[in-house]
Amino acid sequence: MTEPGPAVARLTSVSHYYGDTAALDEVSLHIPAGRMVGLIGPDGVGKSTLLGLIAGVRKIQVGQVTVLDGDIAVQSHRSRICTRIAYMPQGLGHNLYPTLTVYENVDFFGRLFGQSAAEREWRINDLLHSTDLHPFANRPAGKLSGGMKQKLSLCCSLIHDPDLLILDEPTTGVDPLSRRQFWELIDRIRGRRSHMSVVTATAYMEEAERFDHLIAMDDGQVMATGTPKALKTKTGQNTLEDAFISLLPEDKRAGHTAVKLPPRKNVDGLAAIEATDLTMHFGDFTAVDHVTVSIERGEIFGFLGSNGCGKTTTMKMLTGLLPPSEGTARLFGKPVDANDMETRRRVGYMSQSFSLYGELSVRQNLDLHANLFDILKSEIPGRIQEMLTRFGLDEVADELPEGLPLGVRQRLQLAVAVIHAPEMLILDEPTSGVDPIARDDFWRLLIGLSRDDGVTIFISTHFINEAERCDRISLMHAGKILAMDKPEALRKSRGAATLEEAFIEYLEEAAGADATDGPEIETAPENVYDGKATESPSQVRLFDPRRVWAFTRREAMELIRDPIRIIFALLGPIILAIAMANGISFDVEKLDYAVLDQDQSRESHSFLENFSSSRYFDLKHPVSTRSELDRRLKSGELKFVLIIPPDFGRDLLSDRTPDVGVWFDGAVTFQAETSRGYVQGVLANYLAAFARQESGREAAPPARIETRFRYNQAFLSVYAISPGVIMLLMYMFSTMLTALGVVREKELGSITNL
Repeated sequence: MTEPGPAVARLTSVSHYYGDTAALDEVSLHIPAGRMVGLIGPDGVGKSTLLGLIAGVRKIQVGQVTVLDGDIAVQSHRSRICTRIAYMPQGLGHNLYPTLTVYENVDFFGRLFGQSAAEREWRINDLLHSTDLHPFANRPAGKLSGGMKQKLSLCCSLIHDPDLLILDEPTTGVDPLSRRQFWELIDRIRGRRSHMSVVTATAYMEEAERFDHLIAMDDGQVMATGTPKALKTKTGQNTLEDAFISLLPEDKRAGHTAVKLPPRKNVDGLAAIEATDLTMHFGDFTAVDHVTVSIERGEIFGFLGSNGCGKTTTMKMLTGLLPPSEGTARLFGKPVDANDMETRRRVGYMSQSFSLYGELSVRQNLDLHANLFDILKSEIPGRIQEMLTRFGLDEVADELPEGLPLGVRQRLQLAVAVIHAPEMLILDEPTSGVDPIARDDFWRLLIGLSRDDGVTIFISTHFINEAERCDRISLMHAGKILAMDKPEALRKSRGAATLEEAFIEYLEEAAGADATDGPEIETAPENVYDGKATESPSQVRLFDPRRVWAFTRREAMELIRDPIRIIFALLGPIILAIAMANGISFDVEKLDYAVLDQDQSRESHSFLENFSSSRYFDLKHPVSTRSELDRRLKSGELKFVLIIPPDFGRDLLSDRTPDVGVWFDGAVTFQAETSRGYVQGVLANYLAAFARQESGREAAPPARIETRFRYNQAFLSVYAISPGVIMLLMYMFSTMLTALGVVREKELGSITNL
């Protein structure tokens, strides 16, 4: 087969592993330059890994990757071409900074690439006007809708006019109107810069129809490449989704047939769900705005809308998981009550993400949920076997869910949701990321539950082809229902060729303006950069003060606008300094001690008064026996014990030398050593006073040493520790804030901008 012209990237025998899992398996690929190239396939087939290798953000394990006429594994080449590549990671706004405004986000990326103020100003205005974001230039990125976030992400990626634009599922979860506007914007930009290559992964087969060149992937391998028309011609199919299914290995597509929705039986018109003016507020934000809906028993009812439009919140209110701010909801004629277990047993719920227990096998998960719903013990084994057989889980019954394919895990979640034979099933985007065959198999199960068992199914989705399989759908946007009817009726009401086009017209009507035509992209006026061009790739330095300043400036703005971080940065060190300075002490005071006085004379009492009158000692209950002494020292109750021998006073008055015993607790060595010094000091003072009393004169020592202290006369450790703690915290908190910044960059995905 003849390769389609020069390549922007080539992969030769590339393999990539995550543990024992092969994300890419001996992939050899030619990606043509100057084209719109699309990677199609379900989640987990290696699309994101392949894009990451081309972008240079993943390390090559096996094989060779050539990008822009050089080996991307070579550091020198990677440094030369880094400014010619723009990479937009998967997820809504993952390369954005939510506390920065629209303008500041794009400005930051311009500073990263060393653009002058004049150049940045023109480029930012150009991009914001091109994407209709200029009215929102001062709005924080975190408060934008999903479609606007993707437009802003694109602006940030295009600020330096890249030669290669890499987009990882840029429109997943975005409403159809924003999705269309996004690709029209790409087309207009490519009209101005025809040499720019675009490589993107997509989850929507309808979207892939507009690409110049497609790469179909499955299980880490490339199944076929070519234009959309060529792939459909090769497989003899009319749609890309059918063509993709035909390209799958025989063992995967064996016995696959198109999904058909038979008419409902026994339509009685009784409502399973009734909601009136259902509203949900989160602070000042209205997630669901006066939604009114009625769903009949046995009906498959779909919620079609983008991520963040309020689908999940509405479902949670209808099941009692979230109390509404306003409005009423009724299930089977009864008000929704989270504490009404009888009603909740009539409902099955399947969440958007996998929510089962990974440490339990398939059978154990089913058994657990059967017991949670109080199914009779005698019926549980039969019910579990029925679920295993009906949902095709027999062969994996004793395996852990984590090692199962995504489609099998989805079937397991569905089996768990219906094990108690509910009358209603609520599904929150159950087939996201699943391959077309697994999605069709899943829908056959849903149709069987609806038509054979009479189960009411309430499903949310952002896939148009799934919505077409519902009995009725509601089109939802920004918390409101725009329209509600049968899919075909909605299409005809707008005179549209497809349901997606009808949805777009409803969105345009709700927006109050025709959003089909975007503004033209102007060319840069001459001398806009004052004769100073942005650095060429060969001039990029390893350390650039301008890049350092860009990050410093951005971190400072984020810090000022984030109350948690600024409190952590300013009050944290002060609180910790006070706690450490006062909590860490080497002062030895109020030492607990006891006395075993075997003399009980006036002299022994006088001697012991030197201890009891000092602030360094705290007298406790006397010791009566040697065994008690040993016990109280071992328990830590006492720090030392004084033992006054019999005839202490008589020996002292007779100029004999009595032996005074002192037992110390040596568990804390520095404390025991200091205590011994204190006791020796008291003994020395007592003997000097006794000699002065008996002879009338003070015994003169052979030498007199006096110490002069210039500071810390009180000998308190707080005065010594506090200055050291301040310096320690200056090092520690600056390091912690840096680590926090790096972690946030990693979580957001924006660290790939480096």
